[in-house]
Amino acid sequence: MLKIEDITYSVEGRPLFEGASATIPTGHKVGLVGRNGVGKTTLFRLIKKELALESGDISMPSRARIGGVAQEVPSSSTSLLDTVLAADTERAALLIEAETAHDPHRIAEIQHRLNDIDAWSAEGRASNILKGLGFDAEAQLRPCSDFSGGWRMRVALAGVLFAQPDYLLLDEPTNYLDLEGALWLESYLQKYPHTVLIISHDRGLLNRAVTGILHLDNKKLTYWSGPYDQFARQVAERRAVLQAEARKQADKRAHLQAFVDRFKAKASKAAQAQSRVKMLEKMETITAPEDAKKVVFTFPAPEELSPPIINLEGVAVGYGGPPILKKLSLRIDQDDRIALLGRNGEGKSTLSKLLAGKLQPAEGKMVQSSKLRIGYFAQHQVDELIIDETPLQHVMRLRPAEGQPRLRARLAGFGLMADQAETAVGRLSGGQKARLSLLLATIDAPHLLILDEPTNHLDMESREALVEALTEYSGAVVLVSHDMHLLGLVADRLWLVKGGAVAPYTEDLEAYRRQLLAGDEEAKPVKPVEKVKKVSQDEIKALRSEVKKSEERLEKLNEMRDRLAKKLADPALYEDARKGELDTWNKKYAEVMEALDRAEAMWVSAQEKLEAAKG
Repeated sequence: MLKIEDITYSVEGRPLFEGASATIPTGHKVGLVGRNGVGKTTLFRLIKKELALESGDISMPSRARIGGVAQEVPSSSTSLLDTVLAADTERAALLIEAETAHDPHRIAEIQHRLNDIDAWSAEGRASNILKGLGFDAEAQLRPCSDFSGGWRMRVALAGVLFAQPDYLLLDEPTNYLDLEGALWLESYLQKYPHTVLIISHDRGLLNRAVTGILHLDNKKLTYWSGPYDQFARQVAERRAVLQAEARKQADKRAHLQAFVDRFKAKASKAAQAQSRVKMLEKMETITAPEDAKKVVFTFPAPEELSPPIINLEGVAVGYGGPPILKKLSLRIDQDDRIALLGRNGEGKSTLSKLLAGKLQPAEGKMVQSSKLRIGYFAQHQVDELIIDETPLQHVMRLRPAEGQPRLRARLAGFGLMADQAETAVGRLSGGQKARLSLLLATIDAPHLLILDEPTNHLDMESREALVEALTEYSGAVVLVSHDMHLLGLVADRLWLVKGGAVAPYTEDLEAYRRQLLAGDEEAKPVKPVEKVKKVSQDEIKALRSEVKKSEERLEKLNEMRDRLAKKLADPALYEDARKGELDTWNKKYAEVMEALDRAEAMWVSAQEKLEAAKG
């Protein structure tokens, strides 16, 4: 159990925590959420004892191992597989000692411990983790120096997952992952055998991979059972109640004060007026929570062009050698919202660069509107901002004839207010840099906006604002993202990039997610089942009944899970005298989670049978 008790900590005189407390039950998966800059990463550093508390205490079981991804692995000649294997320092030390030990008793101890930690299956486990994060068998044997910083971040993540610390602390781990890697990580964390704390703004991850939310707000910590959407709903309900109570109290204060002001000078009413003064003094103020500042993105609107704005016929494209993509026959209109799907390395970024004009066709014909303007955003462009210059200087270079008031208004339209406009880029947060890059990509009012992982470093509010902006935007959008929430709300067409080809994907995102998690190497659309006979109404009625029963079972199991999670969040349960009771509740919780998995599979199967029967 991780106990955070009455902690206080400040940075440069600004308090981040004031008397904050929380209890994280052992084995729970918890999402740490809060606005950018409130201190989430600082809390991780406090838990790891990298920073010293001003007051309070953070405690966990003795000898508990804490692990997190501090930075990318160094560029070295060591292979990826060996780098990950070395992350389990106990195993590495025991293997070295086993080669030099002579004492029979010590040799026996080493072998027993190696068996206990499953050391002999280590290479297979490390390889599976690397594969899940996008490295095939050949890549795993290559040296770290062959890979860029973003890929070495994946290796660092693989290392800490392989080491399996008792407390796994992950800070925005999906920022360097594609959709396939993000879904694999989500599935891996669901089955992780120890406690997980994860800072993330990925709504899908926080809904499917965690059992609780730790909310950092107003320098306090609050633990909520359940996934993110349940937390968001409960917070909104609490906010509404507090706002209503604050309004009611304000009305009561005004009424009492009006009586005092009116009658305090009248002798006959003086006692009553004084009584109301005392009531006002004793009244504890109910403070309504501040509404989150509305985050906006302001994309300039392009003029309308005649369709199509881009047309490809028999196009092949690559980097000088054999083509990565070939026989491309595609059309884009200005009202298109296209998500590119496909496994890592299949060519999504290559297609994006082709459409953006960064690569030229090796063969075939690509025709685009003569007036077409294209905006292109990719993560590497955030890294290429000039760190010594301010955002204002960046936009002045693109718009030298515009006055500063207009340029500052452009920056404000992307959430970069007066202070950030004059701050050197090197001192801005990752989210602020991403906002600046989005502004630079859209400043010319493009007819086509190509976005490659635009949500990295954006907080939850900014992601929702981006969805709104893209929904209202009057140009075409081509989107590559690991954020399924964003894809689901923005895209109305799906293109699958696979095997050197690009084709429409006729299933939905959930079907694609299931295929990735199932390890379906083909990842191709499922052909509709041919009707061989007409299904009777009685059979459809029976199938509907089966679906309903499955839904009822899911509802009951979810209620049981929530009750058990609430029970396990009780700190008293973790006292030594109640260890047997704790084990019982943990076992029940595990059984319910297994039952939930089975019930969900039964529900999906029942739904598919019903839909197939209805045709």
